[in-house]
Order: sequence, then C-alpha cells, then structure tokens
Amino acid sequence: MSDWRSTPCVERHKEFLENLITTLIDCTFESVSRENPVLRWREPGHLRDIINLNLQEEPRNQDCLLEVATKVFKYSVKTGHPYFMNQLFSGLDPYGLAGQWLTDALNCSVYTYEVAPVLTLMESTVITKLLSMFYKDENGTTIGDGLFCPGGSFANGTAINLARFWFRKKVQYNKNIPSMKLVLFTSEDAHYSISKWGNVCDIEVVLIKTDDYGRMDVSDLRFNILEVQKKRNYPFCVTATAGTTVLGAFDPLIEIADTCQEFGMWLHVDAAWGGGLVFSKKHNVLLRGIQRADSILFNPHKLLAVPQQCSLLLSKHKSIFKEAHSKEAPYLFQKDKFYSRDLDVGDKYLQCGRRPDVLKFWFMWQAKGTSGFEKHVDHLMKLSALFKEEVEKRDGFKLVTEPCFINVCFWFIPPYLRIQNSVNDYKKRLNEVAPKLKEKMIKRGSLMINYQPLHEKPNFFRFVIQNSGVNIEDILYVFDEMENLGESM
Repeated sequence: MSDWRSTPCVERHKEFLENLITTLIDCTFESVSRENPVLRWREPGHLRDIINLNLQEEPRNQDCLLEVATKVFKYSVKTGHPYFMNQLFSGLDPYGLAGQWLTDALNCSVYTYEVAPVLTLMESTVITKLLSMFYKDENGTTIGDGLFCPGGSFANGTAINLARFWFRKKVQYNKNIPSMKLVLFTSEDAHYSISKWGNVCDIEVVLIKTDDYGRMDVSDLRFNILEVQKKRNYPFCVTATAGTTVLGAFDPLIEIADTCQEFGMWLHVDAAWGGGLVFSKKHNVLLRGIQRADSILFNPHKLLAVPQQCSLLLSKHKSIFKEAHSKEAPYLFQKDKFYSRDLDVGDKYLQCGRRPDVLKFWFMWQAKGTSGFEKHVDHLMKLSALFKEEVEKRDGFKLVTEPCFINVCFWFIPPYLRIQNSVNDYKKRLNEVAPKLKEKMIKRGSLMINYQPLHEKPNFFRFVIQNSGVNIEDILYVFDEMENLGESM
C-alpha cells in the first residue's frame, strides 16, 4: 500500500524509525573505530551496482529502505574517524550529533519568533556571547550584532555586501563616487570565495602578495591601494585571513587595521578556520587585532568540530544587518503582532527559510562549557606541534614552511628521490608523489590526508586536525602508514 502521507503514524512508522535509530547509533560508533577503515573505496560503476540509486514510479518497502541506509553508511567516508584528516572539518561529537538530531526532528526555520521561540532566544544568547569574546568597546561593553550563515563562503559574500553598503552610505552625497570602480583587496592565499563574490557584487578584487609563511604583505597592500587611487577608483574593503586554508597563515591584523583606518576602508577578517582560537587563553594571541575588524567570519564547524554546518558572521556595527537587508515583508514581519517586533530576527538575514544551526553548537557548549572548548583547542595545538616535530625527525619527510597554527605542510620523499642531486626533473617527480600516495591510501581505506600545490611549490601534504579524539598514537600511525605505502614507490 502506498505510504504517501507526510506525517508519522505509530502503526506504520514507529518500528521503522526505531530500527533506523538503532542502525544510526551502531553506525556512530562503528564510524570512529580504528578497527574499521576510513572508507571502503569503490569505483562509481561498482557503487551504482551496490546501491540502486534510480528513482522509480512505485515506492520501496521499509526493509529495503533500511538496507539502503546501511549501505549508504558502509560506503561513505567516515569523517569522524581518527584517520580522516582531509578537510578543515572532522570529528563526530556525540553532543553535537544529539543537537543535530534534535534540529532535524524540529524541522524548523528561524525567521519569526512565533515559529521558533526557543531557537530565536538561543541564537541571541550564542551571538551575544561570541560578540563578548570578539568585540568590546573601550569601556568593556559588548558591541555589535551577528548572523548564522549557510557556510563560510556565504558569510564572506555577506560581509563584502555589507562593506559595499557601508561605503555607499558613507559617500551617498558625493555624486562622483558611484561612477568609480569599487576595489577590494585580499591576499593571494585567501579563500577563493572572495574572488567569486567579487564577480557577484561587481567589484574588482586585487590579490596581494604573501610572504614565505603565507601572510599578507602589508607593504604590497599599501602600494596597490595607492595605485587604485591613482586610477580614480575607490579602495573600499580589505579581507584579511586568520588561518588560511593551506598554510594556516594569520595575516598581520593590527597593521592591516591601521591601513584600513588610514584609507577609510572596511576591514573583514575571514577567521573561518582560526576563529576557534578565541576559546584558548594560551593560543588566542594569534588573533591579536581582530577586535578592530568591521566584520568577522567564524566557523564553529571547523576548529571546534561542531557538526556541518555552523557558520557565523559578526560585526561591530549593531544595526548594519538590518539597514542593509531589511525589507519588512508584510506576510512575515507584520507591524501589529502581539509581541515585540525585535524578536523577529529574519528580516536582517539575506535568507528567508533557514536551518537553526545554533542548536548543535549550543548543545555542545552546554555539555562541554567554555572550558571544554578551550581544552579541545589546546589539545589540537599540542598534537600539531608533535606532528611538526615528527616531520623534522623522520627521514623522507620535509616541512614546506614553518607552521604557526594547526596546519603542518610537508613533503613525503620516497627513497628514490632522497638523493636530490642524482635525480633528473626532481621537482616534477616530487610533484607526482602526493597524488600517487593519496590514491594508495584511499583505495586501502587506511588514511585520508589532503595534498595540493601552492604557487611554485610541487604537490605537498597538509596535516590538519579538528578531532580531539585523536591521540599521540594516531599521529605516529600517520607517519608509519605513509612510510609503508610510500617506501615501494
């Protein structure tokens, strides 16, 4: 019988959901077990044979759906596995997972207080707390406002749009300004979303040189600002980075803030990766000067291991989100509601329908406390330092540059390349090592660690970690596994 109604029924669905939940709980613990692989690699054609992905006219029965769910888990990458170090997210936090399950059970959208009363207050609580950690005025008072965004790239785009709005408002009485080209500056190692949003917002993006550690060159920034002014265009924004994607570099925020102040420019800091350091009294020195930014992107789903996805955009300008975005749609934001209109937060967002990403973050914060996040971050930094020391000790491993954050970038050099002077086309051959070694580890399912080129450098591996379930033995395993796979190359 067709089961087409979209509402749960005890007689039809309780046993099915209980079986599915049991399966999900089993999968949760299986996915983080070191006895199981990070993934079971199958070629696309084989995978389509294993899982029937086709959509058909008639429904499948519940037993079939449970079987499919099991296969989806079996052949997917286990991002919570201790040996998954491939992206700037990892881990499977039990409290974050619980918050995520609760989020999906509610299936709520946060735009008006009447449909999301608890979640509206929860968002306000978390945003206010984060503002107190990033922004305070000279009297120690928390300032600003914030948004939850569907990913860091979207938050970067929103920040660029805010900067453009702020600029236009500032110069609205100057009739010559609108004909000028708006120009944004960011480092050549900044996230690619900046350049994408430059196209969307119809602004020019100038890439600034970086030093050997991946940090923005402030002298080159000043030179390019002056060049733009000579062309009678308008430098309106600098996007700095606190934790670049590849090297984990932190731009010199104080010097950049001074430059922005001098030229009257908006400063946005992309701290998607490094923003979690704000929880660590030991390591938050890397964020010095971030409080001077007009806007800050922070992704708890990265360093803090909150489940995907959880991103925030904070600004020290209290009313700018509402000024830039509000349209007061009368079918949502009626003026004659029986409660305060300030509780309807949706009008300050670019989105309309929006998941309550706050719930999993709030749930984790409740379970761990601020001190728990601090211990988590400090543990990751300790493991990163250990990894760097191990690279320096072992034959066949070489640092790309001295790390300042969690990212440890290195080359694995197989035996046949270790006598560099006797090998023709050394850089070309070294460039081929990482892709071949990555293929071996993927097909074996034993490890996932990413590689990339950068500028003129041949392909190298990038160690990153967000999973505080990883221990010292896991770090040593990475080296042993890479040596085992690479010795025969």
